[in-house]
Amino acid sequence: MDEEYDVILLGTGLKECVLAGLLGVAGKKILHIDRNKYYGGESASMSPLEDLYTKFNLPPPPSDTGRGRDWNVDLIPKFLMANGLLVKLLIHTGVTRYLEFKCIEGSYVYKGQKIYKVPADEKEALSSSLMGLFEKRRFRNLLGWVNDYDENDPKTYKDAPPNTRTIDAFKKYDLSQDTIDFTGHALALHSDDDYLEKPVLESIKRIKLYSESLARYGKSPYLYPLYGLGELPQGFAR
Repeated sequence: MDEEYDVILLGTGLKECVLAGLLGVAGKKILHIDRNKYYGGESASMSPLEDLYTKFNLPPPPSDTGRGRDWNVDLIPKFLMANGLLVKLLIHTGVTRYLEFKCIEGSYVYKGQKIYKVPADEKEALSSSLMGLFEKRRFRNLLGWVNDYDENDPKTYKDAPPNTRTIDAFKKYDLSQDTIDFTGHALALHSDDDYLEKPVLESIKRIKLYSESLARYGKSPYLYPLYGLGELPQGFAR
């Protein structure tokens, strides 16, 4: 191999492949090397199933699992926000030409030993039993405030500047604890309740991202590569 390259990248994890995509857009000549026989590193989608078992030093999969090539197992399963930075990067680098995506049908929450669909539009919101009528009005007022909020325009704060504790900002709308939990975990996607003691601006940005992503396709804010997340590193590396 006597060619010259501008950049040599070792490994085909998602970070390395994103870098390869950006450098390619900038016109750089890249040599990309990986010791594995598959793309993705720890973000790979393992197929056939036998490769997954081999990776973790396990005996061959049981016969009742069917054909190995029918399996595509993500090592790190994760949805993409439809209006998130990664999707914008996919569009910027042209990687969407190589990938197919599926919009997730919906998302759900568990409350009072029942499963409820997170409303995706006004019609679903009105018919949902997740909240009572008056609570829906209070929740709608909160969402209106979030939608209009601009950290550079104090007129939009409505007595809740960016450094206000999240719990204090939410209580201004007389939300029930169930609605606060729903907002913080189903919309802002916080993994614990620590966010309630932190500045509200982060939660506002998260809720806006959820809303903007939902508006892209209507059913839910989440996208998923049709053949697994391992398609992302491959797409960037092309």
